[in-house]
Amino acid sequence: MDTAVLHVPLHRAILVVDIEGSTTRTNPARAQLRAILFDLLDEAFRAGGITEGFRDPFVDRGDGALCLVRPVDEAPKTVLLAGVVPALAELLARHNADQPEVAFRLRVAMHAGEVHYDGHGPYGEDVDLACRLLDAPELRKRLRNTAGPLALAVSEAIHWSVVRHGYAGIDRTAFTHAFHVRVGGKRMRGWLRTAEGTGATGPGRRRAGLTA
Repeated sequence: MDTAVLHVPLHRAILVVDIEGSTTRTNPARAQLRAILFDLLDEAFRAGGITEGFRDPFVDRGDGALCLVRPVDEAPKTVLLAGVVPALAELLARHNADQPEVAFRLRVAMHAGEVHYDGHGPYGEDVDLACRLLDAPELRKRLRNTAGPLALAVSEAIHWSVVRHGYAGIDRTAFTHAFHVRVGGKRMRGWLRTAEGTGATGPGRRRAGLTA
């Protein structure tokens, strides 16, 4: 990235994921799960029509990943909720059924905001907020109490600008539980998807958020 823009905030849709219970795995097992996770993420984003040209390279978080999507018409935020996340859930469920010996589940959080970059990678308050949502006790509890392959939380900004409008493929009634996290001394609200359904349109549907 051009050093001239390293300290200029750039808008990104932010999706972060984390493997449940990764600390209970051996290091070789973690290596295998990491490889599988990044393959599934790439396939899920492609299923939503978000190829490498519309997003930054995935950022390794050890037992998860930070995914940043650029603000282009081909990759609106609706696609993440209506296409990418359902595809990820479907792909993960299929993987777990086919390879139960390396099955795993995910916590997923979504936000959007300003991201800074330096020589070490992306950073900023909006990245911090997404990660706080991901690590919230409420989301961890949600995953423990669900039979599904993943649990999802969204920020207040995503809930207000996307979820509550009920765009195609997004069930606004599924997000019914609000919780709070603290970032920079401020109390910020997040929303849990509390319905079991993923609203999946299937990995084969390209740009799922753009179709009825």
